[in-house]
Amino acid sequence: MKKRNFRLALKAFLITGFVFGFAACSSDDNDGGEEIITYSPYITKVYDFMPAIGQFVNEAPRYENGDTKERMIAKAEKEIIGINGGIVSLGGFGGYIVFGFDHTIQNVQGKKDFRVKGNAIYSATNPNPNDQRKGGSCEPGIIMVAYDLNKNGKPDDNEWYEIAGSEYSKSATIKDYEITYYRSEENAPSNKYIRWTDNKGGSGYKIKDLNHSQSYFPEWITEDEITFKGTRLADNAVDESGDGTYWVSYAYDWGYADNHPNDNDASAIDIDWAVNTKGEKVNLPGIDFIKVYTAINQEAGWTGEISTEITGAEDLHIK
Repeated sequence: MKKRNFRLALKAFLITGFVFGFAACSSDDNDGGEEIITYSPYITKVYDFMPAIGQFVNEAPRYENGDTKERMIAKAEKEIIGINGGIVSLGGFGGYIVFGFDHTIQNVQGKKDFRVKGNAIYSATNPNPNDQRKGGSCEPGIIMVAYDLNKNGKPDDNEWYEIAGSEYSKSATIKDYEITYYRSEENAPSNKYIRWTDNKGGSGYKIKDLNHSQSYFPEWITEDEITFKGTRLADNAVDESGDGTYWVSYAYDWGYADNHPNDNDASAIDIDWAVNTKGEKVNLPGIDFIKVYTAINQEAGWTGEISTEITGAEDLHIK
């Protein structure tokens, strides 16, 4: 089952303040104590945003004629900073967003450290009662993390590490996957709307849902093709009805964005799950930046492509 309404009501609550460990002498403190600096537990800045092809691209956030990439980044930021409760769609495989916080999220041993919020939901019913997996509309996104080692306030390319979720070492997971999407030709049929090829000999088309008539190719991009790279997870959507009327996209066990509902502990992430490009565990003191990209390349019938959505993120150590 695919969620059709993006703006799900979030269980919003105001979290105030956090003594983070930074301190400075304060002349106003009569007892000789230290000045308390407070930080937001939520996203404070979006650094980059580039969706792939999808039925909600150019809608979430909405593209307007003349918008540049910088303007679309600002629109994405407006949607998901703080507790705004907006939504950003990353489109099909590879579409991504990069965001950060006003502090370093600490790596606390033995605890999960942060959560990337999406709009995943479980289905109340399933035509296949024998499948006990949790599922409904779950659209997993790979999470990358970066610690600002050089303290320049920027997410540098050499600082990124992948959160190795439950599927990382499975044989169906494809490392170093690369896909290229090609701008559709005028009057292209809906079942062959946007062509794609990959570096594994695969090819196909992204289908156009007639309920979403806008372009699925990011309108602010001038090139006629765009390429994305990353780790591809196995397809997770199943036509459980057998006739195309009821699709269930199943959640993976742990370690991904938009994979479990936000109030489920399985949606929380431990920084200790981070690995380098060789798959070796890394020991990060904390993280400053997060990148999320859609991890699946699948068309799920009438529900459209599997596309990760982001509604925010939070530091789990700020109470």
